[in-house]
Amino acid sequence: MAIAIGTTAPDFTLKTKTAEGLKDVKLNDNFGKKNVVLLFFPLAFTGTCTQEMCDVSSGLGAYKSLNAEVYGISVDSPFAQEAWAAKEKISIALLSDLNKVVAKSYGTLLDDLIGLGSVSARAAFVIGKDGKITYSEQTPTPKDLPNFEAIKAALVKLK
Repeated sequence: MAIAIGTTAPDFTLKTKTAEGLKDVKLNDNFGKKNVVLLFFPLAFTGTCTQEMCDVSSGLGAYKSLNAEVYGISVDSPFAQEAWAAKEKISIALLSDLNKVVAKSYGTLLDDLIGLGSVSARAAFVIGKDGKITYSEQTPTPKDLPNFEAIKAALVKLK
């Protein structure tokens, strides 16, 4: 079960792959500066995950105008995420939770998905500049998308 609204967001440092190479992304680097949207998704190169990340990428300006940094997080390697992002023109930062520690700390780790082992459930969190979770959603199934209107409404309240 995803962690609750009002909870201090578990901090993390995860890897992302950029043109310059591997880079660390620290959640707390945003505190005091920007709100954060975390989008946990099960696996790269799958239909629903591709739809979600492409839709968010195409509407990224709306999130930026609400002073929000958006991160997609999966258990895929940063190299697989980079290849997927290039193929699908995904422009949000994709963070690798290969060791599954962050999904576990946010309460989104599924024990097994269709026999593939443990991956993150599809979930969304809005974290204010103060580091507190102001929106928390775990979808009923991995095929369901988060409520993006509710995510934006939560960001509007933080502006």
